[in-house]
Amino acid sequence: MILASKSPRRKEILENLGFNIVIKVKETDEVSEKVDLEEQIKDIAYKKAIDIAMENPTEYVVSADTLVEINGKVLGKPKDRDEAREMLKQLSGKVHQVLTGYSFININKQIKEINLVKSKVYFKKLGIEEIEWYLESGEPFDKAGAYGIQGLGATFVEKIEGDFFSIVGFPISDFMKTLDLLGITVKDIKNI
Repeated sequence: MILASKSPRRKEILENLGFNIVIKVKETDEVSEKVDLEEQIKDIAYKKAIDIAMENPTEYVVSADTLVEINGKVLGKPKDRDEAREMLKQLSGKVHQVLTGYSFININKQIKEINLVKSKVYFKKLGIEEIEWYLESGEPFDKAGAYGIQGLGATFVEKIEGDFFSIVGFPISDFMKTLDLLGITVKDIKNI
């Protein structure tokens, strides 16, 4: 299966289930003209996969996109340390949503699945020292919302409602349900 993403977290999640992953990525404008935020995320996930799928029509191609939303504001990956600090301050002591859209495409088999999984994350109140400690770790800089729930950022999380792996970057449980609906079983994983 082709993963149209450079995310090491997505690759690890899929490989841990037994998928044989090949990474193929094209530069994609991660912008959508869709109005609804959920539709935007799904659209971006689709854009990441479709060109790769068109070039590899017999292959299964999967892609995903994740964002953090708080009070109507979208938090992507921080550009620098100052932006990461501001994001963490915004999340401190509050509840935010993590939205992960994914697409699964096989041109020859006429498969085009585009789905979205939403989860809520409850952050504890963060002190300045905690934020600076986290920034020093380097962990927040390639993650939506400037934190990784699977790493040191887990220390900021009081609880979640939803899918942990979706928050990490790929909703594996929902993806497996999609495969099941398509008639692809766990026995088929190594072959797709």
